[in-house]
Amino acid sequence: MQALNQFADATTGVAYIHSSPSALCPHIEWALTSALNCRANLKWTSQPASAGVMRATTNWAGPVGTAARLVNALRPWPMLRFEITEDASDGVDGERYSYVPGMGLWRGSTSANGDVILGEMRLRALMQAEGDIATEIDNALGTAWDEALEPFRSGGEGAEVTWLRRDVG
Repeated sequence: MQALNQFADATTGVAYIHSSPSALCPHIEWALTSALNCRANLKWTSQPASAGVMRATTNWAGPVGTAARLVNALRPWPMLRFEITEDASDGVDGERYSYVPGMGLWRGSTSANGDVILGEMRLRALMQAEGDIATEIDNALGTAWDEALEPFRSGGEGAEVTWLRRDVG
């Protein structure tokens, strides 16, 4: 009897490089190319929120778990600001990773509409924590990362987007 695969094999997402020194741009492209097994030919533009840095955005398609591979490819450069999203797919929640220098990496599960999901056990742990519940929930939702990245997000309006595809299977 053949088992049915109830989970998706492929998904899509977006890689937002919010700020990078221009000298790192080719290295970022090489790292993304390696993680996706396809050429990452990013279109870099200046980042209006911070002088002297560049930004790029790319949509990607690949197997579930690709977002984590992309994050691992970008983490060696602690001066970057970036977000990587992975869309929810059949049987698999989505993910959003945010990285801000000095704050580190935040990861959250996301629903099909992009909302951050806090599961039952996580909520129970937050309620039992010694700290202020509102502060704990803000941390779990990545509020500080959102606030730090917001000025850099608007810099991408009207920017060119490149599609990247990683083979599935």
